[in-house]
Amino acid sequence: MNKERRKRIEEASAKIAEAEAALQAAQEIIQEVRDGEESARENLPESLQDGERGQAMQEAIDALDSALSEIEGVDLSEISSQLETAAQ
Repeated sequence: MNKERRKRIEEASAKIAEAEAALQAAQEIIQEVRDGEESARENLPESLQDGERGQAMQEAIDALDSALSEIEGVDLSEISSQLETAAQ
C-alpha cells in the first residue's frame, strides 16, 4: 500500500475514534434519560403507573433500553484493527 492510501486509512481511523467517543457520550446521555424516566415512573402513584401515562413511560424506558443494547453491540475496535492490518 502506498503512502497516500495509508494516510487515508489513518484519516478513517481517526474518524472511527471520534465516532467511538461520540457513541460513548450518547450512551451516557441515553442512560441518564432512561434512569430519569424510570425514576419518574416509579414515583407515580400506583394507579397512574398502570394507566396510560405509566404504560407510555414504560414503553419509552424499553425503547431506551433497546437503544443502549444496540450501542453496546457496536464494535468499532474491530474496524480499527482491520484498518491497521490493511495499512501494514
